[in-house]
Amino acid sequence: MDGRVPEDLAVVVDAGGAVLVWSTGARQLLGYEPAEVVGRPVRALLAGRLPLSARRHLAAGHRWSTEVALRHSNGDRVVVHLQGTPLAAGSGRPLWLVTAAARPAVTGRGQPGATALWDLTLAQLPMPVAIYDREARLVAANEVMTRIMGLPVEEMRGLTLREIEPGPPFDEYDRLQREVLRTGRTVFHEQHSQAPGETREHSWSMFFSPLKDEGGVVQGLSAVVFDTTEQYWARRHLAVLNDASMRIGSTLDVVRTAEELAEVAVGQFADYVTVDLLESVALGEEPEPLPPGRPVTVRRAAHRSVLPGCPESVAAPGDPVHYPVDTPPMCALTAGRASRNSPGDPGMREWITSSQARAETVARHMIHSVLMVPLRARGVTLGLVHFLRHRTPESFTEDDQRLAEEIVARAAVSVDNARRYTRERRTALALQRSLLPGPPPGLAATEVAYRYLPTGSGADVGGDWFDVIPLSGARVALVVGDVVGHGIGAAATMGRLCTAVRTLADVDLAPDELLTQLDDLVIRLDPEEGLNLPGRPVPLPDGGVAAPGVVGAEATPGAVGAGAGWGVPGAGAQSGAARLGEIGATCLYAVYDPVSRRCAMARAGHPPPALVTPDGQVRFLDLPAGPPLGLGGLPFESVEVELPEGSLLALYTDGLVETADHDIEVGLNLLRGALGGPPAPLEDMCDQVLRTVLTGRPADDIVLLLARTRALDAARVRTWQLPQHPAAVAGARKMAGEQLETWGLTDVAFATELVVSELVTNAVRYGDGPIALRLIRDASLICEVSDGSSTAPHLRRARVYDEGGRGLLLVAQLAERWGSRQTPTGKTIWAELPLHAASG
Repeated sequence: MDGRVPEDLAVVVDAGGAVLVWSTGARQLLGYEPAEVVGRPVRALLAGRLPLSARRHLAAGHRWSTEVALRHSNGDRVVVHLQGTPLAAGSGRPLWLVTAAARPAVTGRGQPGATALWDLTLAQLPMPVAIYDREARLVAANEVMTRIMGLPVEEMRGLTLREIEPGPPFDEYDRLQREVLRTGRTVFHEQHSQAPGETREHSWSMFFSPLKDEGGVVQGLSAVVFDTTEQYWARRHLAVLNDASMRIGSTLDVVRTAEELAEVAVGQFADYVTVDLLESVALGEEPEPLPPGRPVTVRRAAHRSVLPGCPESVAAPGDPVHYPVDTPPMCALTAGRASRNSPGDPGMREWITSSQARAETVARHMIHSVLMVPLRARGVTLGLVHFLRHRTPESFTEDDQRLAEEIVARAAVSVDNARRYTRERRTALALQRSLLPGPPPGLAATEVAYRYLPTGSGADVGGDWFDVIPLSGARVALVVGDVVGHGIGAAATMGRLCTAVRTLADVDLAPDELLTQLDDLVIRLDPEEGLNLPGRPVPLPDGGVAAPGVVGAEATPGAVGAGAGWGVPGAGAQSGAARLGEIGATCLYAVYDPVSRRCAMARAGHPPPALVTPDGQVRFLDLPAGPPLGLGGLPFESVEVELPEGSLLALYTDGLVETADHDIEVGLNLLRGALGGPPAPLEDMCDQVLRTVLTGRPADDIVLLLARTRALDAARVRTWQLPQHPAAVAGARKMAGEQLETWGLTDVAFATELVVSELVTNAVRYGDGPIALRLIRDASLICEVSDGSSTAPHLRRARVYDEGGRGLLLVAQLAERWGSRQTPTGKTIWAELPLHAASG
């Protein structure tokens, strides 16, 4: 602040810089008692360096007069106009008498009439004015000019600007003056700098104009200077706002957004900035209400300083910061209004002294102005931003406060968006991971390994998914899918499709039939509850509506792009293109039988699987592409291939092979090269594929599922053809018992014979020929009875006196699980019985 100097201000300082005399006026100005000051260095009272002109006159032992920035006892910065007069001392080195600066005398001699008034006008103009002769030597200067120069006119008269103040920017002013004298043309110049007689920087607009006689000959020049500091700061404020709009909110990361806010403000607006967030906000959760009458703990999210290493900091990023009750930060936070403070304010003094580290840093760095602005978005307080100044001599003004509020308001929206994104992404990831399968199960049919990579932080979690589903008869289903869109909607839809696939797989539908059922499900999904389908308006959180294709548009290469890139039939036709905007998902479904070593598979707009034969040859299976799920009206086709034992199937989503820096063919070739070569452990192969194929940070979710096939040898499978005759039941029971004895499974012989007896009896009584019995020794004992009827069996409640109807109920009690599946020639009823640890 600017201080009013008491008339009785008098301070005597010895040659060593120690205070000898401290008057009542000095105590009134700065608040120090004589006992606190006398004998101590006078530099401790300074809030900054003395202006250049004062330092030069001190060194030369000459009288000086200039602005001086002093430190009040309460920590405030006080700017006053002082003069120093040397006093003779016996030691030869002068003492200095410091008093209030005398008002400079009006320059020029008084003359009668209009001339005197003209001289008075020039002398008392509110802007600096000076006159120079033909050699650019000062002739006269008005009161304002002498004040900003820090020298009386008598000491400057007859000198050039280069002689008055050697060095920049006065050497440039001298050059411009000589140009005016040489050319006779006015020169305009702008400069932002600190004048020799002042303690702070100003922005100056200068006019150097020639003074010509009646004949047009240049006889000298005038210098008129206008203080345009306000315009300068207005331009700076606009530049800061523009910078803030360009730089803040470039990511959806809460901490990074806080760092961007601090980076924008430091240097251009403040010397040190801290951003504190409520702990719930820093964690990406909903802001918690501020408890009335209780202290609050916030989290330091970011800080920046004009000084390397942020030495002003009393808390590192990530550390908790406590706001006690009734302190200025707490008041600003709870009231939701900005406040400007100086260290000497009563509330600030208690806040600063409550922490020794904070008190030390305020004193050490001479922090003189503090601006606190709450981070508020959508009516909710998210945190508090502290702006501090110590290198900048000016305190924060009302204009500065309005600028800070504007910057913080813009940043608050970005912080809140990042917080919401963090919460939604965390929820979507948790939902997605909870729906994905756990560790690969131990299966006789295949050895499985997988990798799931969510997209990076620049996009929402997607809808990629996979599953490994054990089926009856020791078979296994492998499924990989990709839902259009990102976020919780895509993850929820992925969960619905994943559950639907498991349900349909339990029914033992063929791959093409399963995809047909799944296609119908996607068509029925409500777009607002399930998919954000391209081509449909999408509601936004703020109540607006996004144009079709805006939300989730970045994910369309995984589905819409698949239609064009993976050979979707009819995608080029006008009717197909018209409906392509409603594509919901892609999927690949495969079923492998380790007994026959045959794999049936079908795909819905999904990338084709890669097959690696035991000798290391890689090829992509030529499967009919099929339409993406949700298109409707087009059929799916299954293909069955026989796989040698030890073959490797690679299923994946398009995010693995389709990236921004290369097209699909390049990605497929990279995948082919990564899968080729001698067999290796599947976990190592997964890592090798990702290292080879991914050339940068993935822009979409990635699923990679590797399955190495196994085969059940004939010794573990036994099949009998049975006649459709009641006598076949006893024969089947006998043959099953003998086989169990051969396998050393006599512990389960009784239960197995009961199951075989009931299933064969049902086939003979209710089914059609041919009838077959098959036993498979796997992790459990699998008993299967096939017949030529497609009628599915079902449990029923038998009455007390009924002679039948209890067979399947008995099977259900003895087996771990049981069921039926349709076959090309009829149906198969199966049951799995547990094997005791002692058996085989």
